[in-house]
Amino acid sequence: MAQSSTCFSVYVALYFVVITLPAFIFATPAHSTSNAQPLLQPYDFLFYSGVRAYFNEDWGKAAELLEKSILAKESLFRVRRKCHDACGSAGKEALDRLGKFQVVLALVEIDILQEYFSPDSERGNLWDLLALDWLQKKAECLRFCIGRWVTPTGQLPVSVDIEYEFSSRNPYNFLQVTYYKLEKFQKAASAAHTFFIANPSHLEMRNNIEKYRRMEGVTQEDFQDREIGNEKHWVLYDAAVHHEASSDWAPAAETWKACVNETLHQTEECRVQCEVASQALPEDRGAGSVFEKAAALSLSLLACRQYCVTQLEIVSGAVQTLRTLLLFYPSDKNSLDNLQLYSETLGGATETEATTPNQDIVSYISQSLQEKKLLYFGMENLDFDFVDPDLWTPEDVVPESLRDRWRAEKEKLNEKLKEGDWQEEVDDSGFYAGGPVPQVGVTIAMDNELLNGTNRVVLDGVMTEEECGRILHLANAAGSAGDGYKGRRSPHTPHETFEGLTVLRAAKLAQDGLLNQTDARLFYELGERVRTLLESYFRSPSELFVSFTHLVCRSATAGDQEGRLDLSHPVHVDNCLLEPDTRQCWREQPAFIHRDLSAVLYLNDNFDGGDLFFTSRDAKTVTARVSPSCGRLVGFSSGPVNPHGVTAVTSGRRCALALWFTKERPYRDMEREEAEALWDMDKQVKSDEEEEAKSAGNARSQARQQKRESRGRVTGARDEL
Repeated sequence: MAQSSTCFSVYVALYFVVITLPAFIFATPAHSTSNAQPLLQPYDFLFYSGVRAYFNEDWGKAAELLEKSILAKESLFRVRRKCHDACGSAGKEALDRLGKFQVVLALVEIDILQEYFSPDSERGNLWDLLALDWLQKKAECLRFCIGRWVTPTGQLPVSVDIEYEFSSRNPYNFLQVTYYKLEKFQKAASAAHTFFIANPSHLEMRNNIEKYRRMEGVTQEDFQDREIGNEKHWVLYDAAVHHEASSDWAPAAETWKACVNETLHQTEECRVQCEVASQALPEDRGAGSVFEKAAALSLSLLACRQYCVTQLEIVSGAVQTLRTLLLFYPSDKNSLDNLQLYSETLGGATETEATTPNQDIVSYISQSLQEKKLLYFGMENLDFDFVDPDLWTPEDVVPESLRDRWRAEKEKLNEKLKEGDWQEEVDDSGFYAGGPVPQVGVTIAMDNELLNGTNRVVLDGVMTEEECGRILHLANAAGSAGDGYKGRRSPHTPHETFEGLTVLRAAKLAQDGLLNQTDARLFYELGERVRTLLESYFRSPSELFVSFTHLVCRSATAGDQEGRLDLSHPVHVDNCLLEPDTRQCWREQPAFIHRDLSAVLYLNDNFDGGDLFFTSRDAKTVTARVSPSCGRLVGFSSGPVNPHGVTAVTSGRRCALALWFTKERPYRDMEREEAEALWDMDKQVKSDEEEEAKSAGNARSQARQQKRESRGRVTGARDEL
């Protein structure tokens, strides 16, 4: 097994490791020529800069930078494709001469792999040299080729947040507002239409488009999808459906065929980008050799290629279509019955082009199955994690030891499809629950499994009873009605009142002598305590900053509370706008889009109701429930995988610290720094006062000493007399 892991890793992963090395390690002389074309800048940097200009209301600069980010991304993908094609033949002839291997990257049949890795194999030396030569030549060719067109930073992997922004076409959302502010309404209409095509349930954008239609100077031709070149398969799909609805069967068949071909083309484009794009190195979890970690990198690329089908739905017309369908589902009864009917109608004719499966799909399935075999090999032997995105995968491809897990995942996916939930719940926050808990006495009460979700945790013992009492005293002494809700005493329900206190206000009241200084300081320090715990447990990929801390209390009002159907806090998501009907969550203002991690630290349990609960995106299906108690901390990622709410508080007063954290330093809570400055100033004042008191005390002591000495001299003089 060690030999398998080593060879598999070296031969397959060397290629990826070389091409993902930053380009600045290897100087490329082509950059220094005086007439060289400007290098492509990183599109994520251009996008962030454009968004920053947007929020600064610098509309001209925002439009320029956002347009540049879109163009830079398109250009980068074209450069990668160009270099992939140019370098594709590097060393390939050597591999072709082997005859037994049909290799595209690492697509090697498992039986051949195992045959080669057997101890008595005699093919090792020749394969070593040829494979290493091919991998090295192609990797160096790609690195040099891409380096001629793209800056070193532009070649680095982008974050999952950026991938989400561009996949959801969010740059066009910013652009439509920007062009509206610049009174360039035709461009605004085009940007709005482009965003709406990918987000048809976005109600605000639908209203904006209607507004643009009524504007003078805006025509129907202005509503153009600027991304149409990247999604031509959907245009063909719509055209084919239209032909079918009109009973135009011949054009429908031709359009369906073109749709399938275009879908395969787009899928291949996605797979090429997986191969050529820089890959983030696998997370170091402290186990396995360097070769196994390198194997994880190459397996990640194969998984990327497999997941391309989730980005492009393959839309599948008579015999040929049925035979093609049977490639995916060979035991489908309806297709088999229809194929028998067509065969009898054709009089048992021999197979022709019209009665054989689509050869492009034959090739696609063959390649995909080879990848799946390697991925399942990695799962079984290298502890690699992979969820098969396809329902058509044959069972015999899956190793016996993994079939129970595979069947469970397949059944889960089938259930999602039956329920109409086409979106797999994936948390793209970068957090990975299960890290260590660094505080002595803190225990994990509930994890992802018990909470039936992703990136959720309940920790007990974060505060002592005495500390809970001190913070409750702060709430009783200084809680302000409607704090954070413009003074509205009952912002969520008329059956409860809401009070809040911030760290800065507590610090100012303590400075004025109205609150205990030590208790106010504890309020501040609890934010850091929670940050340390959650940053460790969720294995944050970057440093977390406290974004906001709020001491909140919800009290049941006097009167009839029985039979309440409302909530203390409605179901919501912390960093996006949840639409339960469409199960969409829009990461845009007025949502706090900078929030990455959320937490609630409870202070008491002497009340009725007030449980925190999680739901699915429909805001109705409750997936987990947590009851408060002193020192209990609930932490979870702030994104759409964790909609949550609070049940009605029907009696008593429920108090807790609500905390939010961000990975972005500019969004850190500046009030905490101001509070820290106040305490530092108080400390300095006290130090000065102590110094003055000490100096004054020394002066008085010196005066008393002088007085005693003077008295002594007088007494001595009298004695002499």
